[in-house]
Amino acid sequence: MEELAHFQGYKTDFLGPGLQVRLPRLNRKLRAAVAPVTGSRDNVLHYQHFSLIQNAQRRFPIFTAANIDGSLFKSLGRDDNWQLDPRIDENHQWGPSLYAAEKSDFDRGHMTKREDVQWGPTDEEARRGALSTFFYTNAVPQVAKLNQQLWRSLEDYILKTEAVNDGRKITLFTGPVLSDLDPEFVTEVDGQSIRIPTLFWKVIYFTKSDGRLYRVGFLMGQEDLLLKEKIVRPPKRSKSIFLTEEEQLFMNFKHADTYQVNIGTIRKLTKLSFTAAREPFKDDRPITLIRKEVQSKSLFGPAGPSFVIEGVRL
Repeated sequence: MEELAHFQGYKTDFLGPGLQVRLPRLNRKLRAAVAPVTGSRDNVLHYQHFSLIQNAQRRFPIFTAANIDGSLFKSLGRDDNWQLDPRIDENHQWGPSLYAAEKSDFDRGHMTKREDVQWGPTDEEARRGALSTFFYTNAVPQVAKLNQQLWRSLEDYILKTEAVNDGRKITLFTGPVLSDLDPEFVTEVDGQSIRIPTLFWKVIYFTKSDGRLYRVGFLMGQEDLLLKEKIVRPPKRSKSIFLTEEEQLFMNFKHADTYQVNIGTIRKLTKLSFTAAREPFKDDRPITLIRKEVQSKSLFGPAGPSFVIEGVRL
């Protein structure tokens, strides 16, 4: 507990003076579901360079919020050591029993990626950031094909292509869409039925040379993969434009027409409100169509994702 108290969590002013990016606001229903945090008035769990709010009922994070400084990124080895967070009740977080259960054919999917917060002026600070991502509060079950291939490709694009390559600072929010319609895991864990999230989202804030704040969003799904692998029970229920090189920031992820969405779409799905900013991506597809299109099955072949990540020219 003493070590946890020294973590430097999410900073709202990380992108610079006058560019405050607050934590997403929860609606009334979500606020009632937040897990109490020992020693915290706002019930926010702070880690190294990121913070999160936990849903006590679903036992998964509502969102994570990370500050990423590409200029201070350190390349370090991976050291997995998953653990429960002692600052919240064990009954408010899923631990080893979920990932060891029969038919548990999914990974501990990091919401805040290990490498995203693996930065700092020293290797020790960067290592502290990486290790702090291995709390179960930062994990949501993800099918291996999503976690290790498509989701990872998007994460690598955000971190390495956009942040590290240009020494850029960004703010990144990530989370699952926690829906009452999520399908149930076929295996009970600790005598309980678990609804597995099928959609995941990211909202990125960044600045351009004009000094203004911009944001873009991505949405990806795993429902088709979960059903194909029989991990869950079946549930009961763009146009091209010419852009300048700077306007292409965070918009060169191939298949963006499928996976990039307006922040308004993410707000409707998550019931979270995000800090206002300029939004270069426009999308008028209905949510029902988007939910169908973001399922990852159509892009997977024997060799994995059928796309590559293209660089950004500045």
